Amino acid sequence: MTQLSKRSRNRGWIKSNVTPEETNLRQAQRQELGARCRTIFECLRPQLIDNHYNWFIAIDAESENYVIDAKLEGLLQQIRARYTNPDAKLTIFRLNEIGACGTI
Repeated sequence: MTQLSKRSRNRGWIKSNVTPEETNLRQAQRQELGARCRTIFECLRPQLIDNHYNWFIAIDAESENYVIDAKLEGLLQQIRARYTNPDAKLTIFRLNEIGACGTI
């Protein structure tokens, strides 16, 4: 009969090789992208909110193109079909008064 060996599990935090400087840089880039997309969103919202209230919108800050859909799953499918580049950076909002899906 074969004896089973016990595997030790690492129950600690996942260790990252990312430096704090790199983490801060990534956070600053995300905030800058979010601010650029928020500006575009604020311009588009009055035009789209009446006919597409509470729909999802994904905005590409580089080209200022956007994709909208009533459901998040549909929006993600459209994004995958349209943006074949995995490095494309988009921000998703909801077409309502605040641009968010809920409140905290």
